[in-house]
Amino acid sequence: MNHPLLLILMTGVGLYCARLWRGDMRARPGKPGAMPGAEPATPRAIGIAVTGALVILGLETWGETVLGLAAEQSRMTALFAVYSVVAAPVIEEIIFRGFFVVESRRRALVWAGAAGASVLFAALHPFLWRWDEAGFAWTPNAKGAFSTGVVFATSLWLYAARLGRWNPRGSLLPCFAAHAAKNLGVVAIKAWLGFLDAA
Repeated sequence: MNHPLLLILMTGVGLYCARLWRGDMRARPGKPGAMPGAEPATPRAIGIAVTGALVILGLETWGETVLGLAAEQSRMTALFAVYSVVAAPVIEEIIFRGFFVVESRRRALVWAGAAGASVLFAALHPFLWRWDEAGFAWTPNAKGAFSTGVVFATSLWLYAARLGRWNPRGSLLPCFAAHAAKNLGVVAIKAWLGFLDAA
């Protein structure tokens, strides 16, 4: 997904979705037909979500170093970095922590749904596979397995940010903020290690 036009288009889609979500949140929280999680959130809920995401990023970075995987980073373009911080959190959170949330009073069922959706979320990230001009191919390796596991754990944390008691209205704002903060941290680490390209 490094084609510049596709990244520009997807960034536009993410910004448009953010605008729609914000409009629903401001219009009347809880209105029928509103986008999922279009509710305000407290600074505390946002802070807890962001802190958890950054702790996961710290553990990921430490784990890659200890396991000798840091040099196997994938390269990232500046345009993909912008997309990953600005648009991907909005699109992915509305889909996964919004539409893919099981509505039930039974917490076990809600969390089983979150775990299942997190498996899908992790599998959709191209760490164990690639799809390029040559077509689709499996690319299993230690770095890919580690990164997929981290994405799964991050997804579970983002569900906690939406469903946790500290976010009683189930707002997606903490999820947006945590996802963007983690992705920004990844971009910063890639830039520091020399894996961020201008084009």
